[in-house]
Amino acid sequence: MGQGQQEQVATSLAGAVSEEISASLAPVDAELERRYPGDPGTRQPVHTVYVPGDAFAVDTIRSWGEKALTALDTHAPDAASFAAVLGLSDELAEPVHARVRAKLEHEPIEDLRVDFEDGYGPRPDVEEDETAARAARLIAEAYQNGTAAPYMGIRMKCMEAAVRDRGIRTLDVFLTGLMVAGGLPEGLVLTLPKVTYAEQVTAFARLLEAFEKTHGLDSGRLGFEIQIETSQSILATDGTATVARMIQAAEGRATGLHYGTFDYSACLGVSAAYQASDHPAADHAKAIMQVAAAGTGVRVSDGSTNVLPIGPTAKVHDAWRLHYGLTRRALARAYYQGWDMHPGHLPTRYAAVFAFYREGFEQAADRLARYANRAGGDVMDEPATAKALSGYLLRGLDCGALDIGEVARLTGLTRADLEGYAAPRRGDLTASTK
Repeated sequence: MGQGQQEQVATSLAGAVSEEISASLAPVDAELERRYPGDPGTRQPVHTVYVPGDAFAVDTIRSWGEKALTALDTHAPDAASFAAVLGLSDELAEPVHARVRAKLEHEPIEDLRVDFEDGYGPRPDVEEDETAARAARLIAEAYQNGTAAPYMGIRMKCMEAAVRDRGIRTLDVFLTGLMVAGGLPEGLVLTLPKVTYAEQVTAFARLLEAFEKTHGLDSGRLGFEIQIETSQSILATDGTATVARMIQAAEGRATGLHYGTFDYSACLGVSAAYQASDHPAADHAKAIMQVAAAGTGVRVSDGSTNVLPIGPTAKVHDAWRLHYGLTRRALARAYYQGWDMHPGHLPTRYAAVFAFYREGFEQAADRLARYANRAGGDVMDEPATAKALSGYLLRGLDCGALDIGEVARLTGLTRADLEGYAAPRRGDLTASTK
């Protein structure tokens, strides 16, 4: 057949066959859209900082940044010394150090949780009431005057019987305080700890629904994170993955799954000396969380390290290397968020995050540009890979590891282009570029 000659196309099935199959799968199509809406496309913070309720103050964010800078100046005063501690290449040393300093000066905390659970403990009711009301006032003022972290909120006590009423009251005092101060801020995040049964998640969703109705808020305005800290939250008595049930039990309100390193490890009987986020038990739990959350729009966060970078320089360097290594390990496993418990963790949190994105930046930009231009190359990428590449670049932009100018220069793409590749239509991911 000569080139340019029109190909003859023949079919055997009547159109009704396709229509019948589509009709039979309509419920499945609807279920896919409901259960697996995909990533929300919003910024994910690289960490969550926990501050006990009684320690939270108007200057907490600035104070953490200043303490982190002091630690950096004291124990690694220049790019070369900081790079030597962490094993950064000469190429990365200066840009990472400069960006870490800039981050600590301008946005030291991306996500802050005022803690009313383990970090706060049992207190007289009057005291916890006052602390919750103060937290609401300070957070509202921070958002109003531009000094807030991008995300802020509280971790209440859990839904177990012994502390349930106290947790509900603290949440009520806090949310009501925000409403009185002008309304709920866009960056508000709530964390429900020590969840063991999906029914506790449903109960919490009902609680938030009741608050919304009381104040005339849109249904679903309040979402929350679920903390995975018990063996029961990973595996139910019948052998099924409890965490998957919890996501559904939240009825669309779940925004994150946060791994609780030490409670979970202790629950499994791991000795204190071996309780860490790289323990095999931790890897198993987070792998289950990751699979359960995939495609649901719920994001997974790693836990923390309890080794604090304090004391003489040698000890600080050891703690920094540990924290840096754990953070890099988590990033490679697609856990893009973790917990930080001390200002001294901030330099290595950001160093690890910035190095991660800057190391792979040029290769990711080149691959995405080739994909966008159908240019080919030594790797044949498909829509799902383009989604991963653009998501990688967007996360690097959001945290400050990358600048939009350098991304545009190497990819020829705008942020809107990147967002389009990062959130394709469901059908686009099954299409081949071959």
